[in-house]
Amino acid sequence: MTHFGDHQTAIYAQGMFLGQIPAITTDLAGLEARAAEVLEPAALGYVVPSAGGGSTARANVAAFERWRIVPRMLRDHARRDLATTVLGTSMAAPVLLGPVGVQTLAHPDGELASARAATALGLTNVHSTQASHSLEEAAGASGDGSRWYQLYWPSDPELCESFLDRAHRGGYTHLVVTVDTTLLGWRPADLDRGYLPFLAGEGIANYTSDPVFTRRLERPASEDPGAAGLAFASVFPHPGLSWDRLAWLRERWAGPIVLKGIQHVDDARLARDHGMDGIVVSNHGGRQVDGAVASLDTLPAIAEAVGSDLCVLFDSGVRSGPDVLKALALGAEAVLLGRPYLYGLALGGQAGVEHVLRSLLAELDLTLAGAGWSSLADLGPHCVVRA
Repeated sequence: MTHFGDHQTAIYAQGMFLGQIPAITTDLAGLEARAAEVLEPAALGYVVPSAGGGSTARANVAAFERWRIVPRMLRDHARRDLATTVLGTSMAAPVLLGPVGVQTLAHPDGELASARAATALGLTNVHSTQASHSLEEAAGASGDGSRWYQLYWPSDPELCESFLDRAHRGGYTHLVVTVDTTLLGWRPADLDRGYLPFLAGEGIANYTSDPVFTRRLERPASEDPGAAGLAFASVFPHPGLSWDRLAWLRERWAGPIVLKGIQHVDDARLARDHGMDGIVVSNHGGRQVDGAVASLDTLPAIAEAVGSDLCVLFDSGVRSGPDVLKALALGAEAVLLGRPYLYGLALGGQAGVEHVLRSLLAELDLTLAGAGWSSLADLGPHCVVRA
């Protein structure tokens, strides 16, 4: 049986026998500093910082430090398997490429490189509404790989229906509705530069390729990107969204629907009661509400309350294999990875994304083995202790 952890042996062999060392660090915690050396200042300011003073992002990281893995010894883990099925989607490991917008800020290939990397490793790519490449282009890049579509629910119902129809025709099987960003959070790193890429026509390819959106423009977006950006700004904010609107969405999407941005047990129960199939316990990586609770701190109670009724996924603060294991042990069925793979994209395009994913999965596999477990099914609260 081949394990993701075998990637470690391959790296050592290439170094010792061929004199080849990784072009990108295997220290996933060091990716941000390396990416900062190649990203343009505006891109760096958009990708890395969070809302306000960044306390929520720091809390996400600190929450993982508070949970410690308790290894067990002399337990047969010679055969390990990270493969899983999430809401009917088979994947090689419990890690999805989370929706990250405007990926061309990191590399010209943007979302296309990430989609190809996901397929190459048997993982699921979640394509963002705020992408620099259309959902059709990303679907082509995914090939026969699994893909989900993340929806920023526009205030224009006809446009929303068009997005859903295109996603369905493009082979996206699941809908991930981000509910924590009906308005942009206060982001000083962007504000101090007066920088919002969407207003320059960047990151709105799903809009400028949409027939409903484009027929409302006086001129094509390629001729007047500023006007297209302003048109986007007129339909993106949607502060009037409420729970009773989910029935409208359920009528128009036949596949599973997952709500991304749940932080409270009562909201998790409401998602269940409104017929949703899953949730992502997430605070948007700290990009929306400064001073908010760390996602990992809310995960155990939410998983206990609705885990048997809903698929519980997780993001925010995941930076390593041990982080993934801790989230799984505390109740998540899988995690959505964000910034780390974007750093890989900045450092090496598709190859960079694949390197980050292989490193993450190798570390997860080896951590699972080192802790004395051989299966994802073995994981639970008994595997960790709160320090």
